[in-house]
Amino acid sequence: MSPVSGRARRTAAVLLPAGVALAHIGPAASWLPGVRLLLLPGLAGTGRPRHIALTFDDGPDPASTPLFLDALDGLGVRATFFVLGEHAVRHPDVVRETVRRGHELGVHGWTHDRPWRPAFARDAEDIARTVRTVHDLTGHRPRWYRPPYGILTTGRWRAARRAGLRTVLWSAWGRDWTADATPESVRARVTADLRGGGTVLLHDSDRHSSPDCWHATLTALPAIVRDCREAGLTVGPLRDHGPTPEPGGSAAAAGSAAGDRGV
Repeated sequence: MSPVSGRARRTAAVLLPAGVALAHIGPAASWLPGVRLLLLPGLAGTGRPRHIALTFDDGPDPASTPLFLDALDGLGVRATFFVLGEHAVRHPDVVRETVRRGHELGVHGWTHDRPWRPAFARDAEDIARTVRTVHDLTGHRPRWYRPPYGILTTGRWRAARRAGLRTVLWSAWGRDWTADATPESVRARVTADLRGGGTVLLHDSDRHSSPDCWHATLTALPAIVRDCREAGLTVGPLRDHGPTPEPGGSAAAAGSAAGDRGV
């Protein structure tokens, strides 16, 4: 074997795994708000100009989710709850009650893990398993997928698409998973990025966040809804948000264009 062919083999041995890793994690560039809002409006959850989609992640949680349901009832608002499969099977009554009160369920995955390594078969099974669980518990098939931490990979995008789900991240959030979150800080962060057609991310559980941080979110919720209404915006679930593009183009664009805790 010549020295040139030997170097070529060694170079290929290095580049191939690097290429696989880039193809896997490339769509995670969509986590960046600037990239998402400018290039991937469908993935950012952009909908009808005078509507705000209100979404919650990480439930169901029997300690906190029912309090959010009560608060939303009082506000006359419905929302989309992205649930984790492992919690849904443990708290089926909370899942059913969420739907009974008129809210929509989305898929957040089976567990709240970070997808650093390619695992398409596992991702496909976890997402499909969560879809089956939601359908079996409620009789309704979910339409939406949001990956844990908002980290979208090629495998998770493909798995969601195979399961018939559209992937949606967000355009405004409250950073309500942190230990120093307050009702004022949650409201301020949401309203700073609040625009018609936007999707707001909040959390109805602290299972994957700082203990008791959901109290800040719950307290801030009436003011956030009031801010929307005073701006002439209606608030509701993703199903009322208007059409969003299929995620295929979004994930592909994120990959070719190619942290924080709490989603």
